[in-house]
Amino acid sequence: MKRMKLYEDFILEAEDKFADYPKAASTNAKKAIEWKEKYGRDEVTAGTAVGWQRAHQLAKGEAVSRDVVGRMAAFNRHRKNSSINAEHKDQPWKDNGHVAWLIWGGDEGVDWAIKKMKEIEE
Repeated sequence: MKRMKLYEDFILEAEDKFADYPKAASTNAKKAIEWKEKYGRDEVTAGTAVGWQRAHQLAKGEAVSRDVVGRMAAFNRHRKNSSINAEHKDQPWKDNGHVAWLIWGGDEGVDWAIKKMKEIEE
């Protein structure tokens, strides 16, 4: 078991990393983090632990692995929930779909990831 974990860690360390995502992706993630810090988890209920980890990576401008780029691209399936629902227009941090979208970099982050995956796979 321990050998497998060491091997997995080695593979992850050897994996290519990418930090050329748009600044807007970082800005989107920062906005979600700021809302969470300001209003707390009682009001900002969106996002999983993995999603918030991603937001912190993007907000800090950290390089992300190919696996993460793939996950960001796959998040495109939630694009339909990215717009702020009319009932939350005055309190967008309460719109789970919108906040989750920002956590993963928003339009700019997801669009970048889709494009980057095409480049990687060529």
